[in-house]
Amino acid sequence: MTATIGDNTRTLRKGFNLRSATALAFADVSPIVALYAIFTLGLLAAGPGFWWAFPIVLLGQLLVACVFGELASRWPYEGSVYQWARHVRGPGAGWFAAWAYMWGLTIALSTLSYGAAGFLLQAMNVTDPGKAPTMATAMAILVLGSLANIVGRRTLKVLVVASLICEVLASVGLGTVLLLFYRENPVSVLFDGAGGDPWLGAPLLAATAYVGWSFVGFESAGAIAEEVERPERDVPKALILSLLAVGAIVMYSAAGLILAIPDMDAATSGATGDPVADTLVAHFGPAIGRPLLVTFVIGFLASFLAVQAAVSRVIWASARDRALPGSGVLGRLAGAERLPVNAIVLTGAGAAVFVLLTGSTLYSVLVNFTTVGFYVSFGLPVLGAALQHIRGRWRPGPFSLGRFSAPVTYTAAVWLAVQTVNIVWPRDTGQPWYIEWSMVITFGVVAVAGAALYLGWSRRRIMPALADRLR
Repeated sequence: MTATIGDNTRTLRKGFNLRSATALAFADVSPIVALYAIFTLGLLAAGPGFWWAFPIVLLGQLLVACVFGELASRWPYEGSVYQWARHVRGPGAGWFAAWAYMWGLTIALSTLSYGAAGFLLQAMNVTDPGKAPTMATAMAILVLGSLANIVGRRTLKVLVVASLICEVLASVGLGTVLLLFYRENPVSVLFDGAGGDPWLGAPLLAATAYVGWSFVGFESAGAIAEEVERPERDVPKALILSLLAVGAIVMYSAAGLILAIPDMDAATSGATGDPVADTLVAHFGPAIGRPLLVTFVIGFLASFLAVQAAVSRVIWASARDRALPGSGVLGRLAGAERLPVNAIVLTGAGAAVFVLLTGSTLYSVLVNFTTVGFYVSFGLPVLGAALQHIRGRWRPGPFSLGRFSAPVTYTAAVWLAVQTVNIVWPRDTGQPWYIEWSMVITFGVVAVAGAALYLGWSRRRIMPALADRLR
């Protein structure tokens, strides 16, 4: 990782161990964001039976995490999906994995900052703040969050670990209290659909598409690989451990919430605006509001910090390979801790542009690309690994699934393909057609724009893969 690679040599300092890399990936996924961002959507789509979408998606993503673990072990380089797709499938696959990832996560930064701003203003007793104050607060969060990432790894680790502790205590503690003292429904309700309708079939598929958002972000442990002390061994562990921990917490908390809903018919019909808030207020009274909002703010801020750290590293790794316009600037490291400051600033500026679009139709359409961006960027390296297995070219690193490597990789590739189609598939939601088709529209626009940039600029300039340059 410190070998000389022409003028583009960049030496990152080690600053993460297994615990801190796992904490970063855990914060990126964030149990609070993973659960509360999609809880109402899942409940309306499939009733309380939507809970089964969590173990389905978790199992599929665990297969992906295992494949990523093998890829990270063999190529423990900064940039996660970009590096993995680049080394198993070539420069084009790596470039498009990075392109989808950069778009998806930069948009996610805007939604996280805007969501945190709304919760923060409510926690401060600002009733009905309006768009302008919320937008201004979101901008402040973008600036402060970016500064936290620029200051150094120690600051990032402290903030992430502190938020992790708060998230675990809030999620597990709340779930335990609800299960022990405020259960309103029998466990059998987890097999019920909305309004007595079946929950299997199309409703569960829709819920699975929504839950697809819940278990992404674990790959961020691979985005910082060159900053981890023993990346070929510790990054695979961080990938898998963070996903397992978040998955267990989310399923436990979701079960506690579902079983505590006092009026299930109202919650599944949409008669209540926010089933989570209504359930907690019904059991604990209005006093629960502010502490709940504070935990939401913590969860969203932690996820923001981790997401920005991950996407900035993918941008930096791509720039180091001269794969992006402005690579000379974006590929620089700065400060005592040698961080990709310019890449961090770019992600903050890009997210700020999207925050300015909040409330517009374009923003609503773009936000729907976030989940698609994750799954496309996941699919390219996994598909490349599957093809290497088929052709007999796969060579494992220190972390290996052994004889299970090929079947796990094939199954993960099928899972990602099916889930991507499921997420993109237009559904009749009663919204304007361009919202229902927004996944397809944004995927097509981003793909065409990426193809034009790659063919017109990047393909002629991109350097050989890092592993080849280090030989």
